[in-house]
Amino acid sequence: MNRRQTLSALGAAIGTAALSPLAMSFAAHAADGPSPADLKGDIAILRQALALHPGLYRYATLAQVAARIDLLERDWLAAPGSDGRYLALSRFLSTIRCGHSYANFFNQKKAVKADLFDRPTRLPFAFRWIDGRMIVTADQSGTGLVAPGMEVVRINGVPAGAMLARLLPYVRADGHNDAKRVALLSMTGADTIETFDVFHGLLYGPPVGGVHRLVVRKPGGGGEARIELMPISLAERAAKVPARAGSDDPLWTWRMSDDGTALLTMPGWAVYNSKWDWRAWLDERLDSLDGARGLVIDLRENEGGNDCGDPILARLIDAPLSPPGGVQKVRFERTPPAIDRYLDTWDDSFRTLGVGGRRLADGFIERPGGNADLTIAPAGKPLRLPVAALIGPTNSSATFQFATMARASGKVRLFGETTGGNRRGINGGCFFFVRLPASGLEFDLPLVGYFPTTPQPDAGLDPDVRVASTAADIATGFDRPLASSTAWIGRA
Repeated sequence: MNRRQTLSALGAAIGTAALSPLAMSFAAHAADGPSPADLKGDIAILRQALALHPGLYRYATLAQVAARIDLLERDWLAAPGSDGRYLALSRFLSTIRCGHSYANFFNQKKAVKADLFDRPTRLPFAFRWIDGRMIVTADQSGTGLVAPGMEVVRINGVPAGAMLARLLPYVRADGHNDAKRVALLSMTGADTIETFDVFHGLLYGPPVGGVHRLVVRKPGGGGEARIELMPISLAERAAKVPARAGSDDPLWTWRMSDDGTALLTMPGWAVYNSKWDWRAWLDERLDSLDGARGLVIDLRENEGGNDCGDPILARLIDAPLSPPGGVQKVRFERTPPAIDRYLDTWDDSFRTLGVGGRRLADGFIERPGGNADLTIAPAGKPLRLPVAALIGPTNSSATFQFATMARASGKVRLFGETTGGNRRGINGGCFFFVRLPASGLEFDLPLVGYFPTTPQPDAGLDPDVRVASTAADIATGFDRPLASSTAWIGRA
């Protein structure tokens, strides 16, 4: 499966260069302000493109989807500028309840990124939402006025919880797994462009007087205090990201504790365009585990990318491991020629994705090849030691699949919180980057639907051991899920 950062870089690399001369002329006209007729043309392209989406009706009826597109068209035409259209598109796409369907921040044109995302609005600290409360995890202001474990109660007069509720309808997730939406609205430093920053900036704008006025509460039940902080820029936020997709340096870390437990921290798996030989790096460390007490794999900040967890599972199993019962489905044999020019991709074979597939009674086409490419065979030096994985709501794509396969293997104990993704199935695998020429906006369109063969709950995958960090843990630097997993290894 290809995931967020992989798709982002691929989409950005393809960019407008892949558009036809006709689409380019539309885009040039859009620079002077698109006409209502051209904007209606964007919605017509969107309607045809969405007919290819395998999960469009997973959580909605045909009538509900049609009504939502009509509402999008109304808001699209009424919006005075790109920011309103971007918000309308994002809110509509979130109703599909697909974690891979969104107006990808990284795939927008440079001018659109600068206009929409590079605004003087960013809060100068990192934070997580814990039980609806905004808890600071790191100070990025350099003032010392905020500290880990502090609760931000109000931002420019708005209660933090009310702000979270207003932002949620614009954020992507699979099904009704809102914990994933909340996780995306945490400001963790995982990406150079953060979901919270984008929608907070568009919906609330810059603070009055250019200063954020906050009401905060110190850790340990202290009283409230009022502070003022200057916003930081997109470049300043991006500078806080420790490792980026495409870096030639290792993106993961390995630490061996005094008790012989190895900790492998993998904050991302988007390594497709990196010169770093991640397989050799990983193999060398896994080969060194003779005599080790156990292995902990920390995936909590990892949405996905390449299937980098497969080599670990391959060392744990004694027989081929296939995903639990499911079928891959697509909506089309060939893409409609009328919109091909607006569908960018890195692999033109996606345009004939369903050719040769078996037609199903529900109107889908079974993807040729099925799940053969997802089966993991035993390989490498076997690992015969306790293995734990730390999981949470960020895991919604490759890492959701890894958690599912790890559970099926019976060789990995899962600690943490319920994953993102959805046990009713997700959409992904192959993608188009749909470019709407009049507005200049883009959205990601997944082409393969993964459907379980037996009824499943509308939820992520639960851990074997549920354990979550608290605000007090953040204040003291205590990693509760990691401590729980290492304690289990010590008893195993």
